[in-house]
Amino acid sequence: MAKRERLSGNEAVAYGLKQINPDVFPAFPITPSTEIPQYYAAYIANGEVDTEFIPVESEHSSMSAAIGAEAAGARSLTATSSCGLALMWEELYVAASNRLPVLLTLVNRALSGPININADHSDSMGARDSGWLQIYAENNQEVYDNLIQAYRIAEHADVRLPIMICQDGFITSHAVENIMLLDDADVKKFVGEYEPEHYLLKKDEPMAVGPYSVSNYYMEAKRAQAQAMYNAKKVIMDVADEFYQISGRRYGFFESYCLDDAEIAIVIIGSAAGTAKDAVDILRNEGIKAGILKIRVFRPFPGEEIAAALKNVKALAIMDRADSFSNQGGPLAAEVGAALFRAKSDIKSVSYVYGLGGRDITVENFIDLYKDLENTDAHGSSDDLPYRYLGVRS
Repeated sequence: MAKRERLSGNEAVAYGLKQINPDVFPAFPITPSTEIPQYYAAYIANGEVDTEFIPVESEHSSMSAAIGAEAAGARSLTATSSCGLALMWEELYVAASNRLPVLLTLVNRALSGPININADHSDSMGARDSGWLQIYAENNQEVYDNLIQAYRIAEHADVRLPIMICQDGFITSHAVENIMLLDDADVKKFVGEYEPEHYLLKKDEPMAVGPYSVSNYYMEAKRAQAQAMYNAKKVIMDVADEFYQISGRRYGFFESYCLDDAEIAIVIIGSAAGTAKDAVDILRNEGIKAGILKIRVFRPFPGEEIAAALKNVKALAIMDRADSFSNQGGPLAAEVGAALFRAKSDIKSVSYVYGLGGRDITVENFIDLYKDLENTDAHGSSDDLPYRYLGVRS
């Protein structure tokens, strides 16, 4: 039977992992993800799970160990944030190209420099083209629910790709909220046992993992990765439908909030969506048709579906908690803009960068942004850049 609990996002991840009981968990501490292996190590010490915990000397080593364990046929994971993800960079591509469904519980934090330990999406967005699936959460309930679905998606025979389950550092990772936990038996049955078809310790099938690929084969390997990412779209939705049956909570590529008749809207990822919803409620009471499209799945990117969901919107703000330093805004703006272009959309849109290094964004900020969309041409910017920074001092 499901039960109500009060947990931080990190506690929710650790508890969900306890219910799954993966085989191998190598980890190295880094704020604000340190609590995940810390909580989980306590479960191991208390005999509540039989996972092999490997304390390693760096994040590069933790991902290397997770890759080795996965290649050997074990269900593996690790956790990290920010510069820890950066230190894993080489191994991210190795995991994806070897088609190993490693789980990474990523607590989003700004990348140095300057040194900062608070939330933005520069770490995961920097890894957006490494071949990993990426799913983001607004709140602690979504963090837990995304985690329970992760292995089912990543390990599917049509996918077999590593997956990042992302949450905002401190905002969700350390804040305590009421959440509904599934029954242990239901989680066990839903996730199932890991039964890889090919692995290093399969005695009747000698194989190599990560061999040198000459030019005659490299492109075919990458094409296969791309197909797996494409296949993941259907798998994500199928798994979400099954998850709804055991939880009553429905998930998709994104969540639409007051979007059906919206004339002005924002596209956003992560915890700030909750603040934006409060702003939309206020504006709706004033008769302003504001809405939100909150992205849950960033890789694979559901461009067609996003363009269709926004088809009736007149003016749009695309919100990035990371800057691409491309002189064009952030990565979400680039992806959404490309999707709208392919759909031949005539929506007026503007790119905003916000919340870097944990900079607070308020309900009032969002109200002002929506009214700006309503009252002015969405094109252009308030300074020399072709996009806008929200809440920055000049």
